[in-house]
Amino acid sequence: MSSLGLGLLLKSLGPQAVMTPDPTVKFSLMGFAGNPELQLALFTAFLVVYLMTLLGNLGIIILIRTSPQLHSPMYYFLGNLALVDLLYSTVVTPKLLSDLVRQKPLSYVGCVTQVFVFSIFLVTECFLLATMAYDRYMAVSHPLHYSVLMSPRLCVQLVGGSYLAGLLNGMGQTIGMLNLSFCGSVVVNLFFCDLSLLASLSSSDSTLTSLIMTVPTFLFGVSSSLIVLVSYIAIVSTILSIRSAEGKCKAFSTCASHLTTVSIFYGNGLFVYLKPSSLKSREEDKWVAVLYTVVTPMLNPLIYSLRNQEVKEALRRLRARKRT
Repeated sequence: MSSLGLGLLLKSLGPQAVMTPDPTVKFSLMGFAGNPELQLALFTAFLVVYLMTLLGNLGIIILIRTSPQLHSPMYYFLGNLALVDLLYSTVVTPKLLSDLVRQKPLSYVGCVTQVFVFSIFLVTECFLLATMAYDRYMAVSHPLHYSVLMSPRLCVQLVGGSYLAGLLNGMGQTIGMLNLSFCGSVVVNLFFCDLSLLASLSSSDSTLTSLIMTVPTFLFGVSSSLIVLVSYIAIVSTILSIRSAEGKCKAFSTCASHLTTVSIFYGNGLFVYLKPSSLKSREEDKWVAVLYTVVTPMLNPLIYSLRNQEVKEALRRLRARKRT
């Protein structure tokens, strides 16, 4: 988001909707700056994780694009999940790595941009995982009609809806950010611009921002998690109705990778949002944030490449083609 774009957004919202931003405001993302003896080790670890995230997710995208046997709804959704994971991590990790080498304050526009883009990909990932849960339900419960029910048009609409939900969330969170005012240099005890933390550091009344932040997060989070929950209840019910042990194992194997990914993603979310405030600590919050912003995007391609037989077979064929 450029300075011109930010100005146009401010004008379109009207003078009562947002505060006038102070261009002199800078945000110092302290992150792990309090541990200078650990910074080299942390830089190395985060760099390795980020490179694995880039290579893993790009590899999944390229593999799906170049393997005809993976041209199905499940892998269409997986390719989009890999893209979102790649972008989701790139919003946060490069700045984290940069600050571990040399601390440099983030401008107001830079912080707003990070809030906007991060909020888009966070909710997009929620709905892509929900879409994939629905897709697995259709594959397990209606295998004979799966290709008809999950038509290419429906798949595009489901993915488009996921990105649209993310965009709406990003716009809402950005309006919340623009409603806050700050003075001088703001010290943020985290490695990225988190709106809930910024609201507590604001010099203005953050009631409206808290409302703008909470309502969409609750609506999008609950609706996407309900889709996942209902889909898996239906999947379990279908699997239990299958008589043969082999059929049950085959049905479960189609969901194993996605179930692992969902458990990690929503497990982190539940830990963050349901933990009582009295038990929270900033240091602990940092490491939980590392899990869902840095580590999880790296794990998803590993989970799908190690636990999915079709992906492993596609990798084997790709290697065989390269040798010949």
